[in-house]
Amino acid sequence: MLRQLIGPGNMIEFPNHSRSYDRTRRAVRFWGHDSAIEASFFINENALKRIQPDIGCDEPGFLRAFDSNRDLICAAAAKVYVRGSRGSYDLVPANF
Repeated sequence: MLRQLIGPGNMIEFPNHSRSYDRTRRAVRFWGHDSAIEASFFINENALKRIQPDIGCDEPGFLRAFDSNRDLICAAAAKVYVRGSRGSYDLVPANF
C-alpha cells in the first residue's frame, strides 16, 4: 500500500484511509498530511470513470472504484499537491 509520496519538492502522506462521497461536488473526498498540515482532495466522478470504466454510477460504486484504485489516485494527488498552496485539490480526468 502506498503511504508516502513526494509531490513537486514536497512530502505528503496518505495514512488516513477514510474517504467519503460528497454529493454536492459529485466527488470522493480524501485527505493527505504534510507534517501538521492536512489537505483535502476530491476526485470527481468523471475521473473515477476514466480510471475504472465499468464503475457503478452511484455512491457505493464510486467508493469501490476509489478503494480499488487508491494507490493510483494518491500518486496523482501527490503530483498536484503544492505545500501551503491551498486547502483542497481537485483531481479530474486529465490527471489520469
